[in-house]
Amino acid sequence: MDLALTSDHRAILDALDSLAKPYETVPIGDHRFALASATLDRELAEGGFLDVAFDPDLGTVAAALIVERLARLPFATEAAMNALVRPLLGDVRGPICLVEGKSSRPVRFLCEGATVVIVGDDVKSFTARPGQLRAEPYALYGYPVATLLEAKPTTTHDVAPEDIRTRWRIALAAEAAGLLAAALESTTTYVTDRQQFGRSLATFQALRHRLAEAQVRTNGVYWLAMKAAATLDTGDAAVAALHAQESARACVYDFHQFLGAMGMTLEHPLHLWTYRLKALASELGGRGANALAAAEALWD
Repeated sequence: MDLALTSDHRAILDALDSLAKPYETVPIGDHRFALASATLDRELAEGGFLDVAFDPDLGTVAAALIVERLARLPFATEAAMNALVRPLLGDVRGPICLVEGKSSRPVRFLCEGATVVIVGDDVKSFTARPGQLRAEPYALYGYPVATLLEAKPTTTHDVAPEDIRTRWRIALAAEAAGLLAAALESTTTYVTDRQQFGRSLATFQALRHRLAEAQVRTNGVYWLAMKAAATLDTGDAAVAALHAQESARACVYDFHQFLGAMGMTLEHPLHLWTYRLKALASELGGRGANALAAAEALWD
């Protein structure tokens, strides 16, 4: 399979990088658990970046590339579901929040006016209203989250739940790839600059080996996500999500350990990516459920 970027892909990413440049750094003195920008969200929508999957010449690969690139920013933005899942849902508005069955776990980007999609034996949705959710401003997820208190579906969508889950898994893997890449870059910069025993931490072989393993995992998550976005295959998507969650588990610990005491503070921005990875690691039933989904798809 040829996954080389086309000229259209490069043009889209160049335009996206230009738009996102003001959001590549954390505002001085901002030590929140999660960063979000309504201006960035608006500019992405107005620029049409979240609509690329509707174009048959661009499709889900372009959407996955956009999701991966945006995940590298310290600002969390609801691009994944908008770019990859929305084309299956028809005319829906606002942030899109996916919930499996009657899950009571905090939901990413859930707010008043958001479209809540319930994925079970069928696919239903409703617009979140006051009283149906409880904001969780102190949650350690790296995303703006809220708890869904009451679900009142008003719309049934003519789409197979497994198709939604497939794109959900692709979105998860693409976002995780970007988060891993940003967290690895942040960690590498720190250990390169940090001096200990008269030399840079990055010169110690033990750290270099584990950073190299993190790079291999990051590359693997990226390519599995892109393959799944190209094939839209249930098995490819499950494998991509599984590897993303396994890699998050393996790499997040190392990243924070390498930063030492700074890895336990909010002054360093590493948590803006790793806390989001921890949140993604439990989606869609976590590693166990995605491993089972992968096994079932590949066995069939």
